[in-house]
Amino acid sequence: MTVQPGSAAVFQIPDRGLTEGCSSGWCELGAIATEPGVVTAVALVGVLTLLAFTYVRDAESACRRERRRVLDERDAFESFADRVSRIDAVSVAADATPTGVPAGALRRIDGDGGDPPGGGPSGRSVTLRRVMAAYRDTVMSLPHYRAEYDETPAESLAAELGPDAATALATDGALSSGAQSALVDRSRRAADARERLADAIGTEIDELDDREAALSAIDRRRRCLVGHLDGIRSDGEADAAIDVWNRLTDLERECDELAADRQRSLDDPPLTPESPLDGESGHPFHDYLYGAEDGPRYPVLAQVAEIADEVRADRDRVGRRIAGSD
Repeated sequence: MTVQPGSAAVFQIPDRGLTEGCSSGWCELGAIATEPGVVTAVALVGVLTLLAFTYVRDAESACRRERRRVLDERDAFESFADRVSRIDAVSVAADATPTGVPAGALRRIDGDGGDPPGGGPSGRSVTLRRVMAAYRDTVMSLPHYRAEYDETPAESLAAELGPDAATALATDGALSSGAQSALVDRSRRAADARERLADAIGTEIDELDDREAALSAIDRRRRCLVGHLDGIRSDGEADAAIDVWNRLTDLERECDELAADRQRSLDDPPLTPESPLDGESGHPFHDYLYGAEDGPRYPVLAQVAEIADEVRADRDRVGRRIAGSD
């Protein structure tokens, strides 16, 4: 992920008998576990329960991976800043700094400076070599960096810390005190930005955990209600079915409330870029987290919709059962 100099972040994601004893998704499971065929059925239900929350669980895994990589980048930029701060800067003439980085200048940086033909490395070019070696050993050494950002070290440095910083190195052919100060300052700002981003991703992970817990509770209650109705004798079936139908309606309402609550979270993310991105949607933080994933762009909403569909399907079956008992 690229963080522009000075920016915050740029994203380059009840009643007794019906609830008690149903933590596994089945009421009174222990009492029936020895009946013929039940072991197979329970195993199958366990698999289906695991699959039921794939969207949220995949999203959480993706967030944890991204947070780890962001923290690795934070550490890399802090290490780079420390190493550059310990390099002895050299005196250079004060010239105007261009606003862009010419391709030739980038090649000069990647070539570690321009030593005079036939001569050994000068003190000026040695400082440039040490800067680029530090960048390669820290930021560019991250396992995901070269694979995801097809850039040379000079191009990466310009993108991460500003083209003017790279131009100053190329123009001076060495590390001046001004360039050193800028590199250290911007590297620390890049590390701070990633710290904030990691915190925001951590907030998203906590919310995913909360949403999964809420959806799991709804799904357990749904299964218990249907299992409860199946155990009712025919003489009390109609009243029980109506009660189950009403409770399933309540569960659907809870799904609607969860979806609305998640939508509010999408509209108020824990972190937003300071400047708008080209072609971005209204949810840049969550697009950054989930846009490149194979699953849905909004996994919590997709998971809520899936559980709500199950609730509605069960309610419709119960409704047909009520109609058939009239």
